[in-house]
Amino acid sequence: MFRTIYKSKIQEAIVTEANLEYAGSITIDEDLLDAADIIPNERVQIVNLNNGSRLETYVISGKKGSGAICMNGGAARCAVVGDRILIISYAMMEAKDAVVFKPKIIFVNEKNKITGKK
Repeated sequence: MFRTIYKSKIQEAIVTEANLEYAGSITIDEDLLDAADIIPNERVQIVNLNNGSRLETYVISGKKGSGAICMNGGAARCAVVGDRILIISYAMMEAKDAVVFKPKIIFVNEKNKITGKK
């Protein structure tokens, strides 16, 4: 049996841009994607800590080192510049692997620069 497991999380990233005119997704700094083992086009869940909203979307890779966290398209209605969000990715794996799997947690500062990993 396969289980869907929390794979990684970017903890309390700050939204730097909201682009309603773009056709959906979230743009994330490539440094953060690499650290969290998230790839372009991967489905992620966004949890807005300021207003409680949750949504699922897909990832676009942003400029490396930019600190970019941009909500695009309809997602721009769920978060505004300055909001703190969690970016969570999931993976499917066999139950025997899921019970021993350790997710990655990436901690960032107010400029979305990595300050720690767990």
